[in-house]
Amino acid sequence: MSDEQARERERDIEERVRELLAEDAYTIRPSPAPYPAIRRRGVVERRRRVAAAGAALVTLAALPVGAYAVGGGGGSGTGTPQSSVGTTLSPTQAATPTPSARPSGPAGPATAGQLLDGITFAQAADGLDKCLAYNKAVVRHAGSTDLGAADDYRIILAMNSTGDSNAPGDGMYVVAVKERPQRIRLICTLRNGTAEGLNTSAGDDGAPGAVSADINGGKLYQQSFLDKGHWKLPFRWGVIGTVKSSVSKVTVSYGDATSQAALDHGWFVASGLLNQQVTVAPHIKGYDAGGTLVYDSDQDESYEKTLP
Repeated sequence: MSDEQARERERDIEERVRELLAEDAYTIRPSPAPYPAIRRRGVVERRRRVAAAGAALVTLAALPVGAYAVGGGGGSGTGTPQSSVGTTLSPTQAATPTPSARPSGPAGPATAGQLLDGITFAQAADGLDKCLAYNKAVVRHAGSTDLGAADDYRIILAMNSTGDSNAPGDGMYVVAVKERPQRIRLICTLRNGTAEGLNTSAGDDGAPGAVSADINGGKLYQQSFLDKGHWKLPFRWGVIGTVKSSVSKVTVSYGDATSQAALDHGWFVASGLLNQQVTVAPHIKGYDAGGTLVYDSDQDESYEKTLP
């Protein structure tokens, strides 16, 4: 490799590290993208400026160890996911919300299929408690915003997380939402029973479309840029977002399989399992009660259709 090529690779890695920090920024409302590497998020950022104003939450992301020493891998082939019991989330699954065994705590998801990989509701609720305690510790030490109590939330997804070069060690993701006094969505990462990272967004993003994928939800369906072309497999993935009341069905295609999402009080949740590397982002479609296509992510200019 020539010196010029080495410098170019170093610049690419540096830009991606900055993007990772920006994506993991723990904020009530993202600020305009500060780095060239995330300029494609400009359209999404303008869309989110209608979100309710609030004090910025502290950034919890840490610079990945060895980030400047690890280069991106080569290209990759077409992904072929493997179907497995419980990976397809359908509104036809148990429509009754999972009851909480505790006298107080978060509400359960709309379908049993939103709790994946053998994770029980009690385990997911315990994880949420740890995430909120993690936030309270940040509030005390950094003057950040308190996210409130677990009783205010509804868990919409719990699944295994796969460690990568940016965040080593497998663990669990818990995704929870609350609607009042404003909409808040949090994605918490737990490893060895300890909360290690929290990504939060708040407010309605004002998306004009019938379906809107979560702009920070990429952490649920992709591994680090540092592992490009060399993902750990099999890989559990999830896709979340909001839907308008006119939408009665959402499908998510990733690799060679299509999963019907669960619809949960204005949110959609889909998941699956990949056994091979992919390079194209999940393809999302939404339909009304008559079966008419009302949203296609391929036509959404704000949706990133390829993986970094």
